[in-house]
Amino acid sequence: MRILIITDYLPYPPISGDRIRVYNLIRRVAMKHQVALAAPIRTLAERNSISHLHEFCYKIETANLPRRLPVFHAPGLLCYGLAGKPLELKFLFSKTLAEKIRQLAFTQDFDIVQIEHSRMALYLEALPQGARCKRILVFHNIASYQYDRIFHIEKGLVNRMRALLHSRMMHHWEPQYAERFDRCITTSEFDRHLLMEANSHLTIDVVPNGVDTQRLKPLVMEEMQPALLFIGTMNYTPCADAVLYFCKQMLPHIRRVLAEVQVWIVGADPSPEVIRLNGDNVHVTGRVEDVVPYYRRSAVFIVPLRAGGGTRLKILEAMALGRPVVSTSIGCEGLNVVDGQHLLIADSPKQFAEQTIRLLTDKLLYQRIIAEARQLVVAKYDWDGIAGQLMDIYSNLQGN
Repeated sequence: MRILIITDYLPYPPISGDRIRVYNLIRRVAMKHQVALAAPIRTLAERNSISHLHEFCYKIETANLPRRLPVFHAPGLLCYGLAGKPLELKFLFSKTLAEKIRQLAFTQDFDIVQIEHSRMALYLEALPQGARCKRILVFHNIASYQYDRIFHIEKGLVNRMRALLHSRMMHHWEPQYAERFDRCITTSEFDRHLLMEANSHLTIDVVPNGVDTQRLKPLVMEEMQPALLFIGTMNYTPCADAVLYFCKQMLPHIRRVLAEVQVWIVGADPSPEVIRLNGDNVHVTGRVEDVVPYYRRSAVFIVPLRAGGGTRLKILEAMALGRPVVSTSIGCEGLNVVDGQHLLIADSPKQFAEQTIRLLTDKLLYQRIIAEARQLVVAKYDWDGIAGQLMDIYSNLQGN
């Protein structure tokens, strides 16, 4: 088959959850099908990644998406509002990229056009009229649900109102616009249920997030060190909120028992507020080229999220690498995990601290959680099997 994938970022380097997903699936799909890729780019570093992606994508179309103040988008935002389109989608839409997609789809006979994220769904309108391809929309999360949660943790009034407006507009637009696609894909049964509740006419499959269990093997730890690790994109509000919440409300409880515990906060673009956490055995690294050394020096992976959507690939990564996880319910939402078997779940600061201390002090519990979690990711969350599920959907669509 010939497949066109449209995504919001070039998926290399795979430094965030959605890029990790797209990168791993494209690489595997391209072993059996011809894959073309289209995405906006924002930086020179992103442009430099094109050569790597050409190793398995036969065609790549890009267009610059410069950062501009909202005032410069005002006329377009007004048009979007009058048309009932969520205003935030305007900031991701490039007329140049849409035209390149139109020309590509006009000259190439694609079997499948797959758009990653509902926020990119408007690029569907770039396809020529009468295009015979099957159309797939992948929901990495349900945006209306995601931004409703962000509204409750945002501090600034402007950002709170922006999140609320986007949540409300996506609540109406997202499930209705999805009807224009032949198939929708979510990353969890939880998100599938949310989307089906919003529009029961949709055909929705679940293709979960995953991890490369062949590449990521359990790390040896000769002596358990009292060090904790959080990894995330640190300019994403739920991630920044999570580490601030942890350091202010959970870490003091832990240090009453384990005074020397260290915390590693790893991820690109930390906000000034997050940077100020650095010190007193809290290490804020910014972006790193390889996260494995930070897993190696840490004993427990923490996920103190209070907002967000989709499923956390970093939990699966930690499980593959043999690092037990303590998470909030929101943090592990959508994953087929059992509390006390594959990880520990806690939602209050005191409980979260207590569960973290248990893992740091109980070696039998520590080893049991590691073993059960590794078995889970090998059986259900390996990228090879997940890519197979996606290609089965392609075959099913072509058969209809």
